[in-house]
Amino acid sequence: MSTVRDKFWIWGHEAGSHNTGWNLQGSSRMTPAEGAYYLGVPNMILVRYHDLPKPPYEQYVLALSPLKRLVWSFVGAGGATDEDELGRVLKLAGKFPNITGAMMDDFFRNKETGDRMGVHTPAQLRAIKDRLRTAPRELDLWVVLYEHQLEMPVSEHLAACDVVTFWTWWARNIKDLEKNFSRAEKLTPNSRKVLGCYMYDYGDKKLMPLDLMEKQCQMGLKWLKDGRIDGMIFLASCICDMGLEAVEWTKKWIAQVGDRPL
Repeated sequence: MSTVRDKFWIWGHEAGSHNTGWNLQGSSRMTPAEGAYYLGVPNMILVRYHDLPKPPYEQYVLALSPLKRLVWSFVGAGGATDEDELGRVLKLAGKFPNITGAMMDDFFRNKETGDRMGVHTPAQLRAIKDRLRTAPRELDLWVVLYEHQLEMPVSEHLAACDVVTFWTWWARNIKDLEKNFSRAEKLTPNSRKVLGCYMYDYGDKKLMPLDLMEKQCQMGLKWLKDGRIDGMIFLASCICDMGLEAVEWTKKWIAQVGDRPL
């Protein structure tokens, strides 16, 4: 029987990735594997941050092989990628059976800057999907969608993705989570949805209020039970050893609800 914990993921970054630039106090030494163990979750999305980790990845992934499911990014933080990165993920999938998907982080862009809407075009995404289907086993194509991107013309891109992860960048907007998630559902009728839960307010670079942390977790749990989402992601491994109240609250909450049947 599936449990709530089976649907929980941690967002993994190289140790120390958020030590600077986010107004966090102190520094982190926690690795992605340690973060998963600390929170008590069995699945991970590993996203490269500032080009770390660097290829080859095999020894890095070995430490993550005990996890039930691992999704590896080929579009990393800030939308960073190169033409070889997807091939590296496919190679990893041939060696590590717990790799189940490929993630595109920070995928969409504001077209006013002159960039194209996504890191890849819809046609390129369809070609990527074909490559994922012919991997050693079929892999899911994952993407990040933020609440402030709901007005952008992204439906054609999203239609090519198997899993859409939905995130609220500014904690103050969690008050509108139900309304915004309903809009995301309409944009992605055929994709599985996973709720992203920040444990720090990255939008305003300040601590996540506990009432908002609880709100997104409790709503996510209800949506899991109702079948509206397929999982929840807690971000990120590289802040789990900073003594943040929201992290410690989340850890206790996972312990309380994780073994409940779905």
